[in-house]
Amino acid sequence: MENFAGNAENKTENLEELDVSGGSTDVAEMGDDGDEGADQTMASLMEMYEESLKRFEEGEVVNGRIISVDKDYVLVDVGYKSEGQISIHEFKNDQGEVDVAVDDVVEVMIEWWDEEEERVVLSKEKAAKVKVWDSIKEIYEADGIVQGVISNRVKGGFSVDIGIQAFLPGSQADLRPIRNLDEMVGKTFDFKVLKFNRKRNNIVLSRRVILESERESKRSETLAAIEEGKTMEGTVKNITEYGVFVDLGGVDGLLHITDISWGRVKHPSELFGIGDPINVMILSFDQENERVSLGMKQLVPDPWSFAEEKYPVGTHISGRVVSLTDYGAFVEVEEGIEGLIHVSEMSWTRKIRHPSKVVSVGDEVDAVVLDIKPENRRISLGMKQTMPNPWDVISENYPIGSVIEGKIKNITDFGIFIGIDDDIDGLVHISDISWTKRIKHPSELYKKGDVIQAKVLDIDKSSERFSLGIKQLQDDPWKTVAERYPVGTDINGIITNVTDFGVFVELEEGIEGLVHISEISREKIKTPAGKYNVGDQITARIININTEVRRIGLSIKRLETEDEGDLLHDYVSNMKPTASSFGELLQENLKVKLQDAESRLNGESEAVEEVEAAEEAAEAEVAEAEVAEAEVAADGAEEGEAAQAAEHAEEGDRNVEEEEVDPDK
Repeated sequence: MENFAGNAENKTENLEELDVSGGSTDVAEMGDDGDEGADQTMASLMEMYEESLKRFEEGEVVNGRIISVDKDYVLVDVGYKSEGQISIHEFKNDQGEVDVAVDDVVEVMIEWWDEEEERVVLSKEKAAKVKVWDSIKEIYEADGIVQGVISNRVKGGFSVDIGIQAFLPGSQADLRPIRNLDEMVGKTFDFKVLKFNRKRNNIVLSRRVILESERESKRSETLAAIEEGKTMEGTVKNITEYGVFVDLGGVDGLLHITDISWGRVKHPSELFGIGDPINVMILSFDQENERVSLGMKQLVPDPWSFAEEKYPVGTHISGRVVSLTDYGAFVEVEEGIEGLIHVSEMSWTRKIRHPSKVVSVGDEVDAVVLDIKPENRRISLGMKQTMPNPWDVISENYPIGSVIEGKIKNITDFGIFIGIDDDIDGLVHISDISWTKRIKHPSELYKKGDVIQAKVLDIDKSSERFSLGIKQLQDDPWKTVAERYPVGTDINGIITNVTDFGVFVELEEGIEGLVHISEISREKIKTPAGKYNVGDQITARIININTEVRRIGLSIKRLETEDEGDLLHDYVSNMKPTASSFGELLQENLKVKLQDAESRLNGESEAVEEVEAAEEAAEAEVAEAEVAEAEVAADGAEEGEAAQAAEHAEEGDRNVEEEEVDPDK
């Protein structure tokens, strides 16, 4: 200000010199009139001086004219004897280009005066900010609206560019809480100025106030227009995983995800974006709670209403796999209609455990309609029906009794799977591997990858089973066992197994017979273990053969009792006639019992009990005979006959006790 005052003094001195030196004659000539003109001129000059002082106050915004532009500075004439300079950077646009030309008029702010160089320092940017603050003040006082761009997120809200940076609280950004705040960044909106403080450089904005005002103005009109079944236009306001909120004009409605499309919708964001226009149908309206349910799929007919006519059973269709489950794949036939291909309908021959082994989501597949139930909104589809069924011709290519050759594809506990052709596998059950060998597991004889031959035993098309046999390639040795080992034949064999119920003896490779525990000895034994061992060679007699159940019954006991039976037969045959009734009775009894025993010689092993009963009965009859003989002696019979009878009785008793008869022999 001192410089401005000194400058003014110099101007005054110059004016006085001008009046004195150059205007003395004129003043004298003018007289009184000249005095008045000089006073007016001086007053005008003083006004110009005072005006110059006002114009150059620090912080004031004035208009200036560009007089030159160089690489570092721009010179601006603001009506003073020396020009002001501004950094060239203040005139560059967003692309870095200088956006100014000579003679352009710009608003600048007086920053400060350089006393030494007598130059004024100006700023275009600060002048713009001053104008913005002035505009904000005017907008605030007039309750107006300012437009700005949300530049970025900050703590608690957003930073908004309205010429200068302002703050938009998150609660004032929308009518409802915004889940994804990043969606707001970069968008332009209208705002209300809630408050501002120029000294603190603080401005608080609100968008919600504007939205609430707009909503209230439209609300009554929209509520009056809403009615069920009516189609209305709205704007997507918010998107959630369960649906879309639509602004119908001051009133929000919910478009549930199930009412968006007749087809499958994973997430509404796949179809909509915030701000998108949308046509919806009013499904229901709760006036009390002002809740509106909307539908979009209801704008078009339900595709299931004519699905049965469009896709009858047997129709070939093409569709896209939309989802997979453990039991099958869902295929979209058209929008709103999906069909299920069960895993059992994917291949004629392969056992598919999971549909992902055959198809993937997004694959285009061909299928045939197997069944359709529009009332349940279900269509059953089949993939394998698009190809010929190999089971229809398998019996023609491989008739029962034919011999096939294939590679072993798998070995299980119960058999061998042999690959035939067209992914058809045949099963050789473990019981059909060998006629004679006892096989605990097929891996004892075969391994995966072996190429073997087998005979076709059976083909069950309905169950899709192909039965094979290896042992059937040779004759069954059991068919001729009865001819080679007739009943009554004595054989020599090796013990292969010892159990509690008997001993197994191998007659030849693969053919065994059983010596039951009751056929081991005349004496009752609990177990043959200890008496016989595996590997011992024994001799036994064949007592029965059952080729149907593949069993041969053997006996050791009958070999041992054969000789005793012969001796008893000779004894009875050679007995001399006796004179006593007791001797005759005993002889007759022994003959009868011997005949009964011989007749049951070829019976089953359970006749042992009958033998014991026969022996007990014979002993009882002998005892009765002794009692009868004693009674005869008591009545006065002759002593010689009694003694002879007693002698025969004792001899018969000893024979019975020493030589027990086996009726089975």
